[in-house]
Amino acid sequence: MPSSTNTVRLITDADVPTAVDTLARAFADYPYTRYVIDADNHLERIRRYQELCLTRIAMPYGKVWIADGGRAVAAWSTPDRDPAPAFADLAAELSDLIGNRSEAAAASEAAIEPYRPHDPAWMLHTIAVDPEYQSRGLGTAVLRPGLEAAARAGYPAFLETSSEANVRFYQHLGFEVTADIMLADNGLRTWCMRRDPR
Repeated sequence: MPSSTNTVRLITDADVPTAVDTLARAFADYPYTRYVIDADNHLERIRRYQELCLTRIAMPYGKVWIADGGRAVAAWSTPDRDPAPAFADLAAELSDLIGNRSEAAAASEAAIEPYRPHDPAWMLHTIAVDPEYQSRGLGTAVLRPGLEAAARAGYPAFLETSSEANVRFYQHLGFEVTADIMLADNGLRTWCMRRDPR
């Protein structure tokens, strides 16, 4: 088993390769990404998707904390900067990565959108812990700076998850379920969760 440390800090450019590897490994079999990203060469599609979201959206427009050199990653957007221009610039490439799942991805977005906050909020875009480093407290450690920063600024924190086990994890951190959405006939669900400032 690899050793780990709970030391948390903001990401640097040098951390990106490890962080992208962590995100790709963690999301390779995640129910939502399996549903909305083409199965052909799926892992490489996930890797590129996560790399774009990390380096072109979260890092320049939000805040990204890592632990253990990138073996745990939490990427947030904040009310301070609007990432819409970056999403627009990346639309064609993200569409290519989604591939033949474009209808499923569009339908999922349409189903979730009404439950996203319309007031300013810290949005957790992604969190991942390398599978070999899980169950060591790294997930909680890498989330705390964002939760604390949002609370200090008086903003709620918001996230979406398609894992029931994740729902319980986030509830322990003070999140409450605000929506439970069935996205597909195969039983795929997504929970929207919110944590108000304290």
